[in-house]
Amino acid sequence: MAAAGTETTDAVGAGNPLDRVREALARLTDRQKVVLMVSIAAVVALLVVAGSMLKQGEYKILFSNIGERDGGAIIAALEQMNVPYRFNDSGSAILVPDSRVHDVRLRLASQGLPRGGAVGFELMEAQKFGISQFAEQVNYQRGLEGELSRTIQSIAAIQSARVHLAIPKPSVFLREELKPSASVLLRLYPGRSLDPAQIAGIQNLIAASVPQLAPSSVTLLDQSGALLSQMKSKLLEAGLDPTQVKYIQEVEASIIKRVEDILAPIVGADNARVQIAADIDFSQSEQTAETHRPNTTPPEISIRSQQTSETASTNPSAQGVPGALSNQPPTPASAPLTRPAVAGAGAAATPTQPLPGQIDAAGVQAPIASVGQPLSTSKNSTVNYEVDKTIRHIKHAVGMIKRLSAAVVVNQRQEIGKDGKAVSKPLADAELKQISDLVKEAMGFSKDRGDTISVANAPFTAIEKADELPPWRDPEMLTLAKDLFKYAAIAAIIAYLLLGVVRPLLKTVLQPKEAADKTLGGSIDLLAGEEGGGEGEGEQHLPTPAMLLEKKLADARALAQADPKAVANIIRDWMGTNANG
Repeated sequence: MAAAGTETTDAVGAGNPLDRVREALARLTDRQKVVLMVSIAAVVALLVVAGSMLKQGEYKILFSNIGERDGGAIIAALEQMNVPYRFNDSGSAILVPDSRVHDVRLRLASQGLPRGGAVGFELMEAQKFGISQFAEQVNYQRGLEGELSRTIQSIAAIQSARVHLAIPKPSVFLREELKPSASVLLRLYPGRSLDPAQIAGIQNLIAASVPQLAPSSVTLLDQSGALLSQMKSKLLEAGLDPTQVKYIQEVEASIIKRVEDILAPIVGADNARVQIAADIDFSQSEQTAETHRPNTTPPEISIRSQQTSETASTNPSAQGVPGALSNQPPTPASAPLTRPAVAGAGAAATPTQPLPGQIDAAGVQAPIASVGQPLSTSKNSTVNYEVDKTIRHIKHAVGMIKRLSAAVVVNQRQEIGKDGKAVSKPLADAELKQISDLVKEAMGFSKDRGDTISVANAPFTAIEKADELPPWRDPEMLTLAKDLFKYAAIAAIIAYLLLGVVRPLLKTVLQPKEAADKTLGGSIDLLAGEEGGGEGEGEQHLPTPAMLLEKKLADARALAQADPKAVANIIRDWMGTNANG
């Protein structure tokens, strides 16, 4: 009856999974149960942490290199907004989750954060009643300095800026009037610098913000104390603006590129160094010339107009004895115009030579006796020639090249010596001449313009490259390694708990009880069958009670040694059956 009850209980337990789990847990000791529960809890906790870390995503920089006052205000605002944050390794940046960077920045900007360590014109919004004029002027100056600092900080290369304005009081006396001045301290990002154009731009920005402030009165310094306001190139000091300086650099760079491109196939890449100095004329001039040449060559003489005039006159004087007779006019004389015309002579006939005893002057012939003394004649001739005139209007182009200077250094040829080592060998004169001719053609050499060129052949010194930062010191690699180590450690702990603790316990718990019960039950059935079978067989096959007891004890010992837990469970079931019975 006891065996049958046991088999019924086992059949029910095998069919109900909950009962099987209870029976499996009943096989474990209290210590094993505690270890199993702790291991399962640890695995679940690690999985939850890993899932939250993966779900949380990466942290990115919200703000970096901010002041302590701004940092405290930002952290307080983040706590109010329930935004998780952390600091980087150096503590110079505030990090927030990647998905909330832009949202948090906009919300902080609406609160006026960060303020950049300086107050602006918002200082004027909280004016106290009854404030003095001096305090109001000081607040205005502080606000103007803060606004200028914020504006200058918007330049990419500038990390922070401080502006100090010296604004004197206005005076009614012109002699005692002082001009304002300004001093600016700039903190640049590591590896950044300002070019002369940016420095001039900052000076003009501040000068345009303060009345009567000249750009030359603005002093700029960097974080090392170097004076930036005097960093001007020779071209700028010569009166060129930054656009003209950039044009010169572009012209030089284009010529250098042409020369390097034509030398690279001959001497190889990185075996030639070229420098070009260009003298550019940026003057704007217009020239108008009017040239007159002498017109003396007979074939080229061109008469514009000609005028000739002749005159003859007599100046009468008193002659003879003074008296009435001397004052009487002479006997009437016949004028050539009143003389009768000569027969056979036309109206156009004009004597070419004067008749004897006559004078021909100014186209008039008269007897010498009838002409008063003295006789004066004059002849004027005016000839106007065409003047040779040339008018030339010339407008010179801007940015013309006045002169080019080129310096070219070519590396010596590398050859393998007898010992297998590289040996430098200078180039031949013919090769150098060929290189010089090619450079002249590439740069547009002009002898009339005064261009010069110098080609040298020398061995190049190998430049040792700076040691690269090893991977284990690279900040990005360190961050990646930390993340990988963190996830790998979590995975290793989970694997150890699953494979080293949970799996053995589960293997012990889930060991098939049916096999143990079958082994023990088979032994019991065998013993019972032997007892029942003995009644139907002959007496010679019936074992003695002593033999049966000895066999049962031997089988029980063997079963107890093979699987003591199964034996204990069977005995516990027997005890429970007997108690119920």
